[in-house]
Amino acid sequence: MELKNMTENGNNNGASSEVQAGNGERQTHNNPAASEGDRLMKTGRNGSTSAPSAALDRNPSIELATKTSKWSNVEREMNEVMFWKVKLWMVIIFILLLIVAVIITSLAICAATHKDVDDTFDRTLFVVPRSFNGSFQMPNVVFKDELLSDSSDESKALATDLQQKLDVLYRSSPSLGRYFSQARVYGFRNPPVMADFQLTFLTPSDGQEELNNFTLSRELVYNVLRQFLYVQTEETGPNYINPASVKMVVGH
Repeated sequence: MELKNMTENGNNNGASSEVQAGNGERQTHNNPAASEGDRLMKTGRNGSTSAPSAALDRNPSIELATKTSKWSNVEREMNEVMFWKVKLWMVIIFILLLIVAVIITSLAICAATHKDVDDTFDRTLFVVPRSFNGSFQMPNVVFKDELLSDSSDESKALATDLQQKLDVLYRSSPSLGRYFSQARVYGFRNPPVMADFQLTFLTPSDGQEELNNFTLSRELVYNVLRQFLYVQTEETGPNYINPASVKMVVGH
């Protein structure tokens, strides 16, 4: 007996009917094609279909594999041999070290060759004298009659020591050092022992007014000496100078 497919109402709706030989019964089977399509694709309200490719793209394992692949490409490029046995990462490190070395060398050369404009001056142009006269008290010096004589050994020794102290002080001053010429202690007086001194500075002929009013003003020269005396630590020393006793006036 021959088997034939039969449809009802002209539409099989994805199903087929078969007539089986022997008993005349009819069985209905779903269309395999339709069921597979239902699993892979879904129909929206507007009739459009969407595939599950977006879900696959968001798969963490795929993203991890992509990142790993990128790093592998970078590593492969860095290990690429440029010439002989030199690799790309070696060339990059060498260039960075070369840049650092150039910067350090440039800074060292600039520091060695740099000259401060304030430190470059012609001392032969400093011909105009400016002097200051003053006195201070030395409470720890035992008064002797020999100190009243400029030619005595005691007077010369004490005067030399004080002159050296004043000389070192003013020559090391950042603002007054270039102008300082000499310090002279020219006499001692009755107890408590008072020493009379004179400070001489030399200045250029240009800018006299500015120098006299600011750099070589009486206040600045006086305060430099007072500041030095106040930081003395040997108040019991034989040549200790009382800072409060310092007097100073502009010479003529």
